[in-house]
Amino acid sequence: MITTVPQTTFKTRVRNEALGGPNPFEWKDLTSADIFAGKKVVVFSLPGAFTPTCSTSHLPRYEELYEEFQALGVDAVVCISVNDAFVMYQWGLKQGAKNVFLLPDGSGEFTRKMGMLVCKDNLGFGMRSWRYSMLVNDGQIEKMFIEDGFEDNCATDPFEVSDADTMLGYLKA
Repeated sequence: MITTVPQTTFKTRVRNEALGGPNPFEWKDLTSADIFAGKKVVVFSLPGAFTPTCSTSHLPRYEELYEEFQALGVDAVVCISVNDAFVMYQWGLKQGAKNVFLLPDGSGEFTRKMGMLVCKDNLGFGMRSWRYSMLVNDGQIEKMFIEDGFEDNCATDPFEVSDADTMLGYLKA
């Protein structure tokens, strides 16, 4: 099990009002250091934007509890998925996500380096992230909650320990 978040560059899209027009976005590279250095970050990773559990439970509950995480000293809550920047942006709009930072891992590089990349061909997804959450302090992984079935690439999509309430309980303990 790794103890430090992997070094990766994420390809993101950010709004730049100066561009104006119908598409005021530009590409912005973010590194692992940009996201984790000197910060306490809660990360949760999920198989895909717009999927049932991810859209009805996983992301919404982290969004709902965001202020409680902040009150416990968390600087950011980050959702990582092996989806591209365009999909993550549209999913964020559809979900009304205001607080959780949706981080696209389009190539799956970060997820692979985390050891969490799995084949979800059984669902027609291809390579995706296994569902997990972690607490990261200044780039160091303090705690991980990994869903059961990872070892055998479970055909189901368990959602028992990577949820917001489990992470909140850990932080409060």
